[in-house]
Amino acid sequence: MQLYQIRYFLALCEELNFTCAARRCGVSQPSLTNGIGALERDLGGTLFHRKPSIALSALGCVVRPHLVEIARNAERACEAARALALRPVAEVSTHQAAGSLEHPSN
Repeated sequence: MQLYQIRYFLALCEELNFTCAARRCGVSQPSLTNGIGALERDLGGTLFHRKPSIALSALGCVVRPHLVEIARNAERACEAARALALRPVAEVSTHQAAGSLEHPSN
């Protein structure tokens, strides 16, 4: 399972149209379709009913909240990394030392 596949899935959940979801993700429609197919293989089932119109399957409904949380956590991690990258080097070293005391390695 790849983060881009999760983003494709979430875009398709909202758009319910492969072409619109692909445009939203900045990829071609075949790329989005392939990504959704790979995610379905990884999860062992169909995420969307495709006919007569696009709709979430039972599996899609079950995994959606988990995939939303993964996407949110990935965004939070990126935000934390960007914030840390903007700090002066001395402050980063102090913060890292404090963080290692709060979360000791096992």
